[in-house]
Amino acid sequence: MANYPQIEEKMNKRVEGFNSELKTIRAGRANAQVLDKVSIDYYGTMTPVAQVGSISSPEPRMLVIQPWDVSILKEVEKAILKSEIGVTPQNDGKVIRLSFPPLTEERRKELVKTVRKYSEEAKVQVRNARRDAMDDYKAQKKNGEVTEDELKTIEKDIQALTDKYIKEIDDITASKEKEILEI
Repeated sequence: MANYPQIEEKMNKRVEGFNSELKTIRAGRANAQVLDKVSIDYYGTMTPVAQVGSISSPEPRMLVIQPWDVSILKEVEKAILKSEIGVTPQNDGKVIRLSFPPLTEERRKELVKTVRKYSEEAKVQVRNARRDAMDDYKAQKKNGEVTEDELKTIEKDIQALTDKYIKEIDDITASKEKEILEI
């Protein structure tokens, strides 16, 4: 199989994006990455919560956010409520505590559906990268830069790359589903 670094890079970026998106989905334990998409207006700039304070996990089902500037506690609390992460923040004037209740069977099934949706979107993006690459090589053939035999080999190689990344997405999806359904 020949080397196609730009195509492989595009597909790999899509898999990495999918992987980081899954980290924001909460499974059984409290995970600071669920706050990755939560931002507050900090002196006129939208700033992720992780950059305005420290986040710790004193217990498996609890996160504690301790802002460096206590005056933004209310902002952080409002942002968490708006983010729909499924947890109500408790503000004691110094820190915000997030207690994650055990997931219900219904919530687990919803999360699995969300994971599958993200998985399908990632697969579509990988297939789009394949299609774009194939279109480029077909245009090269039309211009006489690539022969018919070379095009067949290239198509086979790009399909093998696509299959590799689709399988990787399936493996990541299966692992995340197992993590979510684990009690």
